[in-house]
Amino acid sequence: MRVSFFLASLLLVTVEFCWAQEIKKDSLATKKNPTDTSFISGDNQIVEIESYAKRFDPRKAMMFSAVFPGAGQFYNKKYWKMPLVYGGFTGLLYVVNFYDKANLRFRKELFDVINNTYTGVKTKEQIRIQVDKTRRERDFYIIMNGLFYLLQMVDAHVDAHLKEFDLNPKMQVSLEPMVENSMMTGRNTGIALKIKF
Repeated sequence: MRVSFFLASLLLVTVEFCWAQEIKKDSLATKKNPTDTSFISGDNQIVEIESYAKRFDPRKAMMFSAVFPGAGQFYNKKYWKMPLVYGGFTGLLYVVNFYDKANLRFRKELFDVINNTYTGVKTKEQIRIQVDKTRRERDFYIIMNGLFYLLQMVDAHVDAHLKEFDLNPKMQVSLEPMVENSMMTGRNTGIALKIKF
């Protein structure tokens, strides 16, 4: 009780001596910074600067990809990504179709075993295991298809965001052979990825 009373009184005393910040004129506010999208002019009005990033809206790219997969990549002018998107969807849908047909075939065999019209050599338990396995694989690849759909939306969104960053023209990436002598592991050789900027 005494501690809380002491802390409350200390807080009230310290608040009494606090002052608000004074408004000072910023000397940099009147200068135009080319990396900003807006600046404050001398008469304190905000002036918009047209930038490269304004041409690519991340929300719009993501919405295009949500409505029609690959359209966000087209909007970002990354045409080489569109075949990857459609190839991924085609491959995943092919696998889903394969496991769905196998599941239907094994279910038909199971119904034939139950109705005593089955002429094969598999037992009822083996067929049930195959039905469960094909159903599980089909459902897994349906989920993977949904994740791939979300991934291509995120890719379009992030790619539109990255359009505003300038790349360093002096940046170099190279693969070079590497030889390293270490007291612990001895001599190691390999390939090194070197980034210079």
